[in-house]
Amino acid sequence: MRKELLAVVGLLLCAVVSGQTGWKIVPGKITTAWSVNINPDKVLPEYPRPQMVREDWSNLNGLWQYTIVPAGDTRSFPESYEGNILVPFAVESALSGVGRTVGKDSVLWYRRTVPVSAAGGKRVLLHFGAVDWQTDVFINGKAAGSHKGGYDPFSFDITDQLKPGNEQEIVVRVWDPSDEGPQPRGKQVKNPRGIWYTPITGIWQTVWMESVPATYISSFTQTPDIDNQRLTVSVAAAQLKPGDEITVVATDNGKQIASQKTGPSNTVTLPVINPRLWSPDHPFLYDLRIRITRKGRLVDEVRSYFAMRKISVSKDRQGVQRLMLNNAFLFQYGPLDQGWWPDGLYTAPSDEALTYDIVKTKEMGFNMIRKHVKVEPARWYNWCDKLGILVWQDMPSGDMGNQWEMRPGIYGKATDKDRTAASEAIYRTEWKEIMQDLAHFPSIVIWTPFNEAWGQFKTREITEWTMRKDPSRLVNTASGGNFVEVGPIIDLHNYPDPLMPDADLYGARRALVLGEFGGLGLPIEGHTWQTKNNWGYQSFRNTDELFARYQQFITRMPHLISKGLSAAVYTQTTDVETEINGLITYDRRQVKMDAAKLRALHQALYVSGGNGK
Repeated sequence: MRKELLAVVGLLLCAVVSGQTGWKIVPGKITTAWSVNINPDKVLPEYPRPQMVREDWSNLNGLWQYTIVPAGDTRSFPESYEGNILVPFAVESALSGVGRTVGKDSVLWYRRTVPVSAAGGKRVLLHFGAVDWQTDVFINGKAAGSHKGGYDPFSFDITDQLKPGNEQEIVVRVWDPSDEGPQPRGKQVKNPRGIWYTPITGIWQTVWMESVPATYISSFTQTPDIDNQRLTVSVAAAQLKPGDEITVVATDNGKQIASQKTGPSNTVTLPVINPRLWSPDHPFLYDLRIRITRKGRLVDEVRSYFAMRKISVSKDRQGVQRLMLNNAFLFQYGPLDQGWWPDGLYTAPSDEALTYDIVKTKEMGFNMIRKHVKVEPARWYNWCDKLGILVWQDMPSGDMGNQWEMRPGIYGKATDKDRTAASEAIYRTEWKEIMQDLAHFPSIVIWTPFNEAWGQFKTREITEWTMRKDPSRLVNTASGGNFVEVGPIIDLHNYPDPLMPDADLYGARRALVLGEFGGLGLPIEGHTWQTKNNWGYQSFRNTDELFARYQQFITRMPHLISKGLSAAVYTQTTDVETEINGLITYDRRQVKMDAAKLRALHQALYVSGGNGK
């Protein structure tokens, strides 16, 4: 009864907020508290790219027209649209206002008009945070560009497609085969069940425009070096002219600490003397500005930030390889975080909601999050940078079907997936883009190409390729997957009890990690995705029972750390659909165990881990 009452109250409140727009939350599922405050005219209004900020931009989130047509429809554009959809929520979500499944046999179309015009020699860039999966964009009936990939941001320069006046039409066509295609898709399936969830189709991150000069900063990379007290910055710029100068300026709380002009390669190395090192306990961020000047006149400028931190592997006094942060061993412990929402699916209903899981994770005394087979909006990683949480970033999985060897060296049946050339190319392209797009964020310390042999292929080649792409971070070859002697980490999954890879076999060669364990379930009435048939690795009747079992796990952990365990990941941050293994309910309305008690319990892990070799 309580669940039904909450749903009715939520719908009534949303109806009031939506006014005359015709938008309302699709009924039938639990919702978060943030959804009732959504204003269709001001959805996720925050600047979406905090790692490279400009002032001249506009947010295109809100109500768009939509229609779903058969994939074989040969018409260039739809003749009409069915109704409104709230962007950037996937069409299957309740917050989209639609709540329909699309699938490989259909195509999703979006349309809206925007007031924009090209003026003063400026260029207009149209940005998409993420669209799942294949996207074609048209401006005033003209093709602006295409993109394949469900997790990486992309942009098009639409200046040449703009027409006179300031009213422009944007049309977006999206096709997504979900789990019937070879592309990365994480936990999405056509028929949700168990650990597999509702598919996501279409726009699911912020759509926005910015106006830039003809010569502008298009991207940059930064690499901290705490051992040599320096930061290397490489800048990419469009339409540079001879004599243009690029200057990089670093500041500490408003005080300039370094400023240099780049050389011919547009790369500069800034001294950062006696650096203030970033860590979960002290997440200090320096400010950064990058400018292009021409004959002393400012042409373009972006604001950003950086952190001085180092992640590495080194042997301790017992000769066991350890994960090191800033040249000291710190035991890394955090939850498996899947980033799903009952009302928005892949998309949090607000920036406050997006931050909530990170804040609660810190309050519970964790210092790390494993972002599981999903990529978040840039603002999520920015919050991890600011709040101080280490991030292990998975590549979203896809094209599954190979056999899995759960314990290294025991079963001997492990296989690499024999992917097609097209499937391999899709994987490599998107993984490369994800790493490039997220490389800015110092909170990310580990890349994970594969999880549990889900589509795992050419393991040695992909691991070595990932290590070459970003030598400043560590690579966890296959979290709980088929073990291959490559990379600095070996990762075991075990449910429910905490175990570790064999220290005698692997400890001298690799950092030992428990990539998943736990999965203790507690369904809370009124806060579950469905009223029955919910699922957990081991279920309990109340909070006291749940905490007692969890406490048993944590009290055993210091012994594993002493033997060589460097990190552990508990499943999981929140419930997700029919999974009720979360520390928090899926609707984020209840924390299942007291955060202060968890924090006190976890402190013993960091004491056991120590702060030095």
